[in-house]
Amino acid sequence: MNEMFLSLKVSATALEAQKVRMNVIASNIANVNSTNTPEGGPYRRRDVLFQSYLFNESSIGVNIAKIVEDQRPFRMVHDPAHPDANENGFVSHPNINTIEETVNLMAATRAYEANLTVINSFRDMHRRTLEIMRA
Repeated sequence: MNEMFLSLKVSATALEAQKVRMNVIASNIANVNSTNTPEGGPYRRRDVLFQSYLFNESSIGVNIAKIVEDQRPFRMVHDPAHPDANENGFVSHPNINTIEETVNLMAATRAYEANLTVINSFRDMHRRTLEIMRA
């Protein structure tokens, strides 16, 4: 693969990875009050782990290594009237901090935009090169 196209491949795979990250963050925010999941217990925050790869000159990019559950403890809120309250009146709430998720979403959005800028710049340079070659 031409070296010129390597940056395009890296940016394209990074776009996909950031899209997955934004979806996971959106899921975290959507479940901030989910105290009872089908698996039992409150929703557990998830995070995306990226992995770069370079197998050879034609295979380079960003992968999703895995999506992991955050092992931080759940928030305990005293609410004896809640249907999920324990015998002491406490309810386990998801281990999600909406401020942290908002900051993560902003960072993922910026990374997505940066990679999109690289792709657009590549496209513009390629177009200009073709115009020069025609002249």
